[in-house]
Amino acid sequence: MDEPQTSTNRLGKGMQLMAWVSLLGVLTLVFTAIDWRRYNPNGDAQGTSTGAINEVVLQANRQHHYVVNGLINGKKVIFLLDTGATEVSIPAHIASELSLPKLGRSQAYTANGVVNVFDTKIQSLQLGSIQLRNVQASINPGQNKDEILLGMTALKQIEFAQRGDQLTLRQYLID
Repeated sequence: MDEPQTSTNRLGKGMQLMAWVSLLGVLTLVFTAIDWRRYNPNGDAQGTSTGAINEVVLQANRQHHYVVNGLINGKKVIFLLDTGATEVSIPAHIASELSLPKLGRSQAYTANGVVNVFDTKIQSLQLGSIQLRNVQASINPGQNKDEILLGMTALKQIEFAQRGDQLTLRQYLID
């Protein structure tokens, strides 16, 4: 015969269940952080500055893409470097958070075809020690990801070289 459950037994089982749920929650957080670090191995790209040159070295992620945290107008963003993109392309939901102005309409030619975009200008764009000013960009209402495509309107202002799974970005400072 089974003994009737006492309130102490029920409390003990409840505490045990809460412990397991807490453990699963912690493990989920840990593995999410590990997975994010694999996607964006450049979360803290500081770079170096020698006075005449600002340099940032990026590590490719597992998909061989270069993803890096940066700043637009002083606000944190995530960039995906894209040498095939003519301009810096900002998803509309991020542009709204950054309060970027819509300066006109135009069309962009993407891998998915022609899309209507809004022209904008970024006052300040920063990757580690590299800082760019007045960068032409587009706001793309059809871009749903949380990354900003760092296209050639920014990349043409710096030198970049790939060796293995590292990409070195250099900004030469001109007086």
